[in-house]
Amino acid sequence: MRKTLYLKFLLAYLIFGFFGFIVVATFVSNMTMEQLKRERAEALYREATLIANTYASDLYNNETSLDTVKKQLDALDTYLSATLWIINPSGRMVLNSKAPVDVENETVIEGFDPTGTENSYYTTGTFFDSFAEDQLSVFAPITSNFKVKGYVVIHYPLSNITASCNSLLNISYLMLIILFLLSMIILIFFTEMVYLPLRKITEATEQYASGNMHYEFQIESEDEIGYLGATLSYMASEIARSEDDQKKFVANVSHDFRSPLTSIKGYLEAMLDGTIPTELYEKYVTIVLNETERLIKLTNSLLTLNNLNTKGMLLDKSIFDINRVIRDTAASFEGTCKSKTMAIELILTGDELYVNADVGKIQQVLYNLLDNAIKFSHFDSIIKIETTEKHNKVFISVKDSGIGIPKDDLKLIWDRFYKSDLSRGKDKKGTGLGLSITKEIIHAHGEHINVISTEGVGTEFIFSLPLGDDGEDD
Repeated sequence: MRKTLYLKFLLAYLIFGFFGFIVVATFVSNMTMEQLKRERAEALYREATLIANTYASDLYNNETSLDTVKKQLDALDTYLSATLWIINPSGRMVLNSKAPVDVENETVIEGFDPTGTENSYYTTGTFFDSFAEDQLSVFAPITSNFKVKGYVVIHYPLSNITASCNSLLNISYLMLIILFLLSMIILIFFTEMVYLPLRKITEATEQYASGNMHYEFQIESEDEIGYLGATLSYMASEIARSEDDQKKFVANVSHDFRSPLTSIKGYLEAMLDGTIPTELYEKYVTIVLNETERLIKLTNSLLTLNNLNTKGMLLDKSIFDINRVIRDTAASFEGTCKSKTMAIELILTGDELYVNADVGKIQQVLYNLLDNAIKFSHFDSIIKIETTEKHNKVFISVKDSGIGIPKDDLKLIWDRFYKSDLSRGKDKKGTGLGLSITKEIIHAHGEHINVISTEGVGTEFIFSLPLGDDGEDD
């Protein structure tokens, strides 16, 4: 079996993990870095604005000294882990938290231009080449009398933000690994609940495709996969049973055709070679005719069953008196009953009892049931036919006191060509199709037929028909 589905799913799982890592390493990393820069810039800008409006403003208004403001900047330097400057608009350094106050030696930021930040209150880089490493620089203007006197600039190393970003990314990577491992549960579930059962189903279909319809497999699941497996197994068992029935069909048909054909061939050859004298021709021609009738009966039964299966049964329903049909059918067996000194007892409900059914098909059902009852009944016995009306149904019972049906054979008697050992010993001329045809006819009417039998005591067949309106005879 080609193992591609599982590999595809595993590959998809690995691709999911790979792209998850790429997303965290690129998009998440960039978004985290930008978010941390904005948050740090906002916090530093608030500090810068507060300093500009207090200490720095007092310094420019000569309300405090350089040393006092320097001490405040040094304290904030330690607290913020940042470098704090106060510079003039020209770029001249007034105070630097990282350097002592030196009025004589001025420091000038070359090229300082506060308008070069594109209307943003922060910028990143070396701040006009003032640092060796990149800084996040935030500055707030110092105003007095609506004029900008200078700027408070706070520099925070970008390396610190990068370290914080990496810490958060490590957490993201850890969460990704945890999610990747947890997602293995899906892989395990897929393996146990989908892939392995699917392999069993695939192996089974390969066995069935090769003709091994008796291959058995089982999937312990109640979901759609389990239902698929059970359906496939049931389908295979039905096909296997059908093949077995077909083999049995061929064997039975061959047997049932061979016996009369052998008799016909033997008698005709005996007549031709003179083994049978001329004066006995009539006797043996009669036997040949009887065997021919047997073949015709078997052929007609086969054609009937074939039509039932290929076209469905077309019923010509009408309202008719079932009691009359029973009387007529029973009368047709008068000669057979006399030869076996048997009697048919009719226990019918009322003089007339109307049903809605196909009169020809129901007559065939009655004929088959009576024929079987007579075949398997003892001499000097009674066969009872009874009709009863109940719940808008008419129930017809055909009961004999013959040899009965073995318990193990009760479920098999409806199968085509089935004959029990007792049946074969009693009558070798039966086709084994009568009860199959009977069941098909009753089911075509939407009704049921049941059998009650005890070996050595007798058998009773009971079937139902829908009640018809009185007086609407066919």
